[in-house]
Amino acid sequence: MQVSYASIPTPGRTNEDCVVAGPRWVAVLDGATAPSGVDSGCAHDVPWLVRHLAAALAKNLTASDGPLPDLLADAISETCAAHAATCDLTNPSSPSATVSVLRENGTVVEHLVLADSPIVLDIGGDVVAIVDDRLDHLPGYTVDEVRRHRNAPGGFWVASTVPEAAHRALHGTHPTADVRRAAVLTDGASRYVDRFALADWRGLLDLLQRHGPAELLTRVRAAEAIETPDQRRRHRGKPHDDATAALVVW
Repeated sequence: MQVSYASIPTPGRTNEDCVVAGPRWVAVLDGATAPSGVDSGCAHDVPWLVRHLAAALAKNLTASDGPLPDLLADAISETCAAHAATCDLTNPSSPSATVSVLRENGTVVEHLVLADSPIVLDIGGDVVAIVDDRLDHLPGYTVDEVRRHRNAPGGFWVASTVPEAAHRALHGTHPTADVRRAAVLTDGASRYVDRFALADWRGLLDLLQRHGPAELLTRVRAAEAIETPDQRRRHRGKPHDDATAALVVW
């Protein structure tokens, strides 16, 4: 299992994405940019949450072969403990992140996808995208609607202050012998397919394998630069976003 990756920030901003990897696993996290003027109840910013959660998850993945949801739940609990004394962890707008993990665990390749950072798998020549699209099906997207449906049944789940969210992730396995390559992406990189339609998921994998993750991100930025105001109005989401792509090959 070989991992290569690239990550770039939104122009002029701090990168809220993070990648951690080991010999048999890779995890990609994407911090949720805080809405302007919303009280998070937390003394820390989103990058703090992402870095601490990534470090806790990396430690767990290094030390244990336990199920990915359990390892993520423990990492969320550890991160909560790191700021429970200073912050209001009951606030529904507390900093949060997506988490996607791919791990080779003996005879199986295991995936976990929590929120909108997809994993794309080439399984015996068939390309399958593991996409958690629950955020796309909320009844509305006002600040109050998102707060009400975050980490709640019937809504969407993210890594924040509720360890149970880890067990609501999309989780599964495939025989290692069948998996040829994979991509782990934040939504800033997956928009190459799902926003700009510059390729399908197979085309994205081909681009990553032939030219590397940095080239994918370069093409995403180029597509963002020429998107018209009318096209932007049709899409929910920011004109520019942090973008991270990891390629895994066997």
